[in-house]
Amino acid sequence: MGVSRPSRLSFHLDEELVESLREMAHSQRRPKEDLAADLLSEGLMRRMEEEKKLEYWRSLSPREQDIVALICLNYTNRQIADRLVISPETVKTHVANVLRKYAVSRRSDLRQYLDNWDFAAWDPPGVPPPSG
Repeated sequence: MGVSRPSRLSFHLDEELVESLREMAHSQRRPKEDLAADLLSEGLMRRMEEEKKLEYWRSLSPREQDIVALICLNYTNRQIADRLVISPETVKTHVANVLRKYAVSRRSDLRQYLDNWDFAAWDPPGVPPPSG
C-alpha cells in the first residue's frame, strides 16, 4: 500500500474576496487559511441543512405544502380551513402529519425552521390576512 498524502483543495478566488478574507482574518487574529476552512465548512453545513429542508418539502403532498405555508404565515387552523375550504378536523390531521414529517412538535418550531422561506404566494393580495 502506498503512502497517502493529505488532499489539498485548490481553487481561484477573485481579488475582492481575497481582500475580504484577509481583512476578516486580520480582525479575528487568525490565519486566513484557518478562517477560509471554517467559512467553507459553515457554508457547506448550511447548504446541507437547506437541502434537507427542501427534501422534507418535496415529501409533502400539495395539500400539506399549502398547510405548511399557511402555518408559516401565522394562519390558525380555522383560517386555514376557511382559506382551503376544508374542515378544521382535516386541517388538524394535516398539521399533525406535517409536524411529524418535519420532526417538530409545535407550529412555532415549524415557523422557526422555515423562517427564511418566502410563502407570499400563498397569501394573495386582496385576501384579508389572518387576524389575531
